[in-house]
Amino acid sequence: MKKATWILTLLLVSLIGTDSSARREVLSQEQKELLKKVQRVLVETVAITGEGTIDPGPLDEVVTRRLRDIGYTVVTDPAQPHDVVFRVKCEQRKVWEGTSASGGDADLPDSPSRVWKGPACQLTYLLDGKKMGWYKEVRTDFQDAIQAAGQAKAGDPGIYAMAKLKERLEQYYFPALVTADWGQQERLLKVLDDPTTAPARKAKIISQLGEIFAAEAAPRLVVSLKDPDIEIAKASAIALGNIGKKESIPALLDALKTGKPDLQAAAAKGLGLLGALHSDFSIIPPLLEALNTDDLTVKTEVVWALGKLPDKRAYEPLRALQQSLYTHSGTDPDPKVKKLKEAVNYSLKQIDTWEYIQ
Repeated sequence: MKKATWILTLLLVSLIGTDSSARREVLSQEQKELLKKVQRVLVETVAITGEGTIDPGPLDEVVTRRLRDIGYTVVTDPAQPHDVVFRVKCEQRKVWEGTSASGGDADLPDSPSRVWKGPACQLTYLLDGKKMGWYKEVRTDFQDAIQAAGQAKAGDPGIYAMAKLKERLEQYYFPALVTADWGQQERLLKVLDDPTTAPARKAKIISQLGEIFAAEAAPRLVVSLKDPDIEIAKASAIALGNIGKKESIPALLDALKTGKPDLQAAAAKGLGLLGALHSDFSIIPPLLEALNTDDLTVKTEVVWALGKLPDKRAYEPLRALQQSLYTHSGTDPDPKVKKLKEAVNYSLKQIDTWEYIQ
């Protein structure tokens, strides 16, 4: 019983839900089904400067075009049939109307900032007239639009702020993010397989497929592990770990053995997730072999992975690494060394605890 309880605890610690998956837990089954069928999107865009409301046309064009690019039918007349309302509010000086102080979307990395008072666009959507708790925000790299416009000799600060926010909307991956929230993995896969899709956009879509546990995408992502674009390959390795298909382990082991260091680190992370999920101790020897690398980033991810699936075979190698770090590195300020020490300490504690309860 103790052993089973410990395995469950390890899984809970190791397999923390991703942002999109955690968010979707607040949706009812009926809402999820409706969102999966979303095709017609009513876009409502507002632009507000220090002088009041202005024509949001340039901002509206970006939002509608980017949603159309991912296959949605966009309407701008509320009288026309639509499945959801996608709302974008852009302000020279933001008035916060986002999430609560903590919990839910408030803890996500791109949630609306409660302290930002500069130019920003807040994005959300409504289903059946109700906000669904999905909030995102893009901001300029300056808080004071008047000062920034003056330095750039750009004239009207409100117009300048809106132009910079338009640039941010061009760069931000909101179409993939909201599509993932709606659970439309087929749409994401279609964009992923489009040869005209930019590599950076593909990498983002792959990450979203991992966050919604898109099992159907796993075979496609195994192929992407060998993509010449390293960001696509890395995103695929981590997404495969999140998706959790045991059949992905051999491909990740191959990436760990033959890939470039960046891919090896991502593969180790994915293997840690999969090994813990399936209690597959066959990954331990390859991880221990990879522990001999000189690349600190790879070594750190390998150590974390060993901690997710405690095995006594890893204890002595990790203990030797710990002693080496404190003997030769001392108080080395290198942040990579610090992260490696944290990983080693964590993983040794996991193995110690595992041995104690057996």
